[in-house]
Amino acid sequence: MAENEIAIEVRDVTKSFKVYLDKGAQLKERLLFRKRSKYEERKVLRGISFDVKKGEAIGLIGHNGCGKSTTLKLLTRIMYPDSGTIKLKGRVSSLIELGAGFHPDMSGRENIYTNAAIFGLTKKEIDARLDDIIEFSELADFIDNPVRTYSSGMYMRLAFSVAINVDADILLIDEILAVGDANFQAKCFNKLREIKAQGTTIVIVSHSLGQIEQICDRSIWIHEGLIKAEGPPKEIDLEYLDYMSRKRQELMKAAEAGSEKTETSENEQGKRWGSGQARIKRVRSFSVDGTEQSAFRIGEDIKLVVDYTVKKPVDDAVFGIGVFDLNGIQCYGTNTRIDKVPDFVIDKDGTVEIVLKKVMLLGGTYNLDIAIEQGEGIPVDYYRQAHKIEMISAEGDAGVFRIEHTWDFQR
Repeated sequence: MAENEIAIEVRDVTKSFKVYLDKGAQLKERLLFRKRSKYEERKVLRGISFDVKKGEAIGLIGHNGCGKSTTLKLLTRIMYPDSGTIKLKGRVSSLIELGAGFHPDMSGRENIYTNAAIFGLTKKEIDARLDDIIEFSELADFIDNPVRTYSSGMYMRLAFSVAINVDADILLIDEILAVGDANFQAKCFNKLREIKAQGTTIVIVSHSLGQIEQICDRSIWIHEGLIKAEGPPKEIDLEYLDYMSRKRQELMKAAEAGSEKTETSENEQGKRWGSGQARIKRVRSFSVDGTEQSAFRIGEDIKLVVDYTVKKPVDDAVFGIGVFDLNGIQCYGTNTRIDKVPDFVIDKDGTVEIVLKKVMLLGGTYNLDIAIEQGEGIPVDYYRQAHKIEMISAEGDAGVFRIEHTWDFQR
């Protein structure tokens, strides 16, 4: 990559923080026992290197504490690396923390001038952009009120509107787009695409992989202070979700091994009910090639494997599944009776496999209810939220599931 094409260059950057273990709570204690202060040094970044081309948008992903937000703060020069070098070419605009740089007693209008001045604009330049900033923020009715009276969504609107109107060469964003209503988020995404098309380099930290896939050309997965993988968001985000899914499964297994849950406690939690003649033991999800995972792309087949135990034979057994979004809205449901599976009896421990073909659920997290019933709906073991799956989508369509469609204009 030619040097004049690079907007951001990060080379072998390390960063550590001191975490004090016995710091006194009061000033007196700190003065009297200052020599007893103990701390451990935590290395957040262990030598990361990457380049970002001019006009490229990249997403930094990883679990909490992996070092992605620290990386972004180093890029903004809020803090500096212990070793290594960071080079940025051009004017930098950042949205790192909600309302950072805003004075609560100043009006929105006054804070626009202050914030834009921090980004390097002259008063004349701010005057020329003021109307555009206010119009984009949709805060004209509140712009002369103190910002301490603003909601978090209004803070975000104002901060984002300033940051994108300073004609920056590089825009840095940390999780800020999680705030605000759906309409304004869509407006922000469209604006980011617009300024990206104009040549602005964008770096985003977000736990919302859907946002990353909509905006970014590349994902960089930071894991324990190192770059674990980088590449097209659709590939790297799925690798990351697979990893997180495996970690959650390991934690769940460890928790189950450490403390056996009784039927009574499960019933008290309101997640399971039924006669108890048979019990759902475990639910797992697999891709078509047999890889156990909980993250899938739209249109993929999903194989669910349900292990169950039998205490007392169940005549005329029925197995069912329900798919719900996080708001509890049922997206789909069926069972072996609806699907006209011949009557059967379960009288010993076993496994049932359910293959969901070409699942068209839109991006998001979904809960699966799994049920064993008898006859015409008598619950044997109804297990709410027995398993979670995550659907990955880079598209912008809205709703619960995708409907294949075409457009045809008659002119």
